[in-house]
Amino acid sequence: MTLIIRQMQENDITFVQEIARISWHYTYEGIIPHDIQDRFIQQAYSRERLIERLINSPFLVAIFDERLVGFANFSNVTQGEAELYAIYLHPDMHGKGIGTALLQEGLRMLPNLSSLFVCVEKENKLGMHFYQAKGFVSIEEFDEQFDGHLLKTVKLVKQYEKV
Repeated sequence: MTLIIRQMQENDITFVQEIARISWHYTYEGIIPHDIQDRFIQQAYSRERLIERLINSPFLVAIFDERLVGFANFSNVTQGEAELYAIYLHPDMHGKGIGTALLQEGLRMLPNLSSLFVCVEKENKLGMHFYQAKGFVSIEEFDEQFDGHLLKTVKLVKQYEKV
């Protein structure tokens, strides 16, 4: 059982798209209608958008037993702050430390980080539990229009000491 966390490569795109689709449907079942999820995934995880994200920001993939099972995408650090845009795993991989490994490797790649922000849908209990267990704290809640669907979003932050 080997776990490898590395920078995404262009030939990983199809696998990232598949993980995004599977994990979104799993995570947001009963929270966001499937048609809205599918439209978002088609746009946000199009080949062009993924290449753009790969070039412009830290984008990591998790390979477990030679199979791509998850990914994480971070913003670059600006004035000590960065955002975790996405961290998704195949549902079969939850609870194996892979999300934690993706987060830790992402942090290692973000120099001079003092605050990491993440926005989570309030009803995404799995995500909320994960971030709170990692020391993130809620700083704001707001309503957000997501393709005509109202979401309750929670913004969390974790502070880091600069090394």
